[in-house]
Amino acid sequence: MGLWTLLEGFFLLANALAMLNEDRFLGPRGWSFSEVSGGGRAKSMKGQVIGLIYATQYLRFPLIFLNLAIILVKLVSG
Repeated sequence: MGLWTLLEGFFLLANALAMLNEDRFLGPRGWSFSEVSGGGRAKSMKGQVIGLIYATQYLRFPLIFLNLAIILVKLVSG
């Protein structure tokens, strides 16, 4: 397992977190940002994970360009 494979794994995880929808998936399970930010539970593990999910959703457009770059690298390098 090389560095490139490890980076691809983290990139796939970031893509998966960016696709989660608050209204359809996160909200009904109690993972909405409003539930964590208001109660002072932002320092808990659940609050940290929800913050990570929202950070990846905020960076959705740069992820699109990174997807294109990785696809081009894969096409060129094989």
